[in-house]
Amino acid sequence: MTTPPTPPQPWHDANGQWQPHPPQQPGGPWHQPQPGMPGGPVPPQGQTPHPKKKKRRGLKTAIAAIVVLAVGSAIASSGDDGAEAEDKPAADAGEPAGKGSDNADAPAKAPERAKKKADIEGDGMFEVGADVKPGTYRSTGGSLCYWQRSKSADGGFDSIIANENATGQTYVTILASDKYFESKRCGDWERVSDAQQGAPKSSMAGDGMYKVGTDIQPGTYKSTGGSGCYWERSKDALSGMGSILANDNPTGTTIVTISGSDGYFKSNRCGEWKKS
Repeated sequence: MTTPPTPPQPWHDANGQWQPHPPQQPGGPWHQPQPGMPGGPVPPQGQTPHPKKKKRRGLKTAIAAIVVLAVGSAIASSGDDGAEAEDKPAADAGEPAGKGSDNADAPAKAPERAKKKADIEGDGMFEVGADVKPGTYRSTGGSLCYWQRSKSADGGFDSIIANENATGQTYVTILASDKYFESKRCGDWERVSDAQQGAPKSSMAGDGMYKVGTDIQPGTYKSTGGSGCYWERSKDALSGMGSILANDNPTGTTIVTISGSDGYFKSNRCGEWKKS
């Protein structure tokens, strides 16, 4: 015979009120808290309640904001670079060096000027009218320079119109009536105009032929002279006997007055001349 279960007995709660059912023992089913009882739902014995995960909405929102900001900055930077690239014109491949670059302010290198071709080049015998033009020529000369104006090419003494052994700078006037001009060890010759102007000096450094008013100033000059000194005042550069206005072979200190109407002054082994 089975003993019937004992009906539940009323019980007093914590406030002294009668309740129809006593609380369940640990291990029983979950129950809701009674009014006035502290605490929340109690899980079965041996089970640990799983805490609810807090939503990290704030953190995700902050991260999303940072990502959006970074992307926006990158886009803005890219846009600025593009705008700047559009503002700057592309350098032309054929543009001269230094233009459009950091060296834009650097002065452009001037093109090298081609060396002027001499009117009479080096040694040789030249036919007047065919090889050389009539006119007055200047050469830097040399210590063993020899030139000759000739009326024929037979090489005889009678063919010589005028000649000279020049030292230093020298001049010669070739006439249209001359047939040939010969030059040895005088270097190149440059054709000059009779009206050519220069910056005339008040001194002569040494041997040479100087054009009055172009190379030297008219006036009185003094020299200490030297052994074998020779000077000459000339009216032209034909270098014939008729060209000589005055000349001398002084010894020791010497003085000479050069007129403004003189054409040229020659000095050989006289040393330096200075205007007094």
